[in-house]
Amino acid sequence: MNKFALFGTLFATLLAAGAIAPAFAQYMGSVGEGGETGASTLEETLQLAKAKVDAAAENPSTGSGTPYLAAEGVLGASAIAGAVFGGIAIAFFMKARVGKYAAQGRG
Repeated sequence: MNKFALFGTLFATLLAAGAIAPAFAQYMGSVGEGGETGASTLEETLQLAKAKVDAAAENPSTGSGTPYLAAEGVLGASAIAGAVFGGIAIAFFMKARVGKYAAQGRG
């Protein structure tokens, strides 16, 4: 029992250590000694963001850019996943109706 607990704890520790990753999202690149960023500065990033907002304001018919019905979009991916898993579920349900362990006299 002690081996099981020891290896379980070791496995959980290694799994947790592997899941912890440094958060790079707050940086715009590699940060140097003086705090400067390697990829772009804050001013450059703000200028690009303002250009994106201006382009969206000039072309309101282009929408938000989120492809809801495309296969890589929200609803498209949900529909594809639902069709795949629904098909598998239907196959299992149909398979369960017949066979060695099916209840006699039902269905």
